Parts: sequence; C-alpha cells; structure tokens
Amino acid sequence: MVNKKIIMTVEKIETGFSAYAVDYPIFTTGKSIPELINSAYEATEFYFEDKKVKVDANDIRFEIDFKQFFKYYKVINSKFLAEKIGMNATLLSQYVSGTKKPSPKQTEKILSGIHQIGQELSGINLLQTA
Repeated sequence: MVNKKIIMTVEKIETGFSAYAVDYPIFTTGKSIPELINSAYEATEFYFEDKKVKVDANDIRFEIDFKQFFKYYKVINSKFLAEKIGMNATLLSQYVSGTKKPSPKQTEKILSGIHQIGQELSGINLLQTA
C-alpha cells in the first residue's frame, strides 16, 4: 500500500491523453480516457514493483482541469450543468475557459453535478422504435 494518494494529472494531447504523477516519475499516454487509466495503473504498478509496494486503484486519483474536461466531454453542456446545480452559467463558463478558478467548494459542487448526471444517464435504457 502506498503511503499517500498518487495524483495523476490528465491532459489532452494530439494523439489522445497523457497523465503524469505529481510526486513520482510516472508518465503514460492513451488514445482514450479508459485506455489512459489502464495504462496509468500499469505504469504505477511497474514503478513501485521494485520497491515491493502494492498499489491498488484506490491509491490513484486522476485530475483534469475544467477547460480540458469540457473540451473532451463536449456532450456536457456547461449552461445545462450550471442550471442543474444552481450555479450562474456565466460563472461556470469562466471556470471552463480558465479566466476564473473555482474554490474547492465550487469544484465539489460542479463535480457532484457531473456525477449526478452520470448516475442519471447510467439508469436510462433506450428503446428502439420501429
């Protein structure tokens, strides 16, 4: 088990995504987010292998900035999200563009709204119409 949480910063690149650990020399890439996450787990396990440290998924936290998140997940409309979480749409737009930085409380509110939308979507089944 790792002594502290491993923070992996995710960035959008031309060929997909990259991630690097803030406190360790761990770097990786992937064509998609799921591929990047799997690659990051493998790279982290490889780094700690010779140190005889066991790493599991709960030891790693992935972070991506607002601008890159909304650039990749274009399906999430910031105006819709702002309405959903009771936030001023212009303020959220400023967070997304990077002209303002959200407080930790605002970040948690936004993340909670994104998770809520994800839960709602995962509970929906689409019907095929004839």
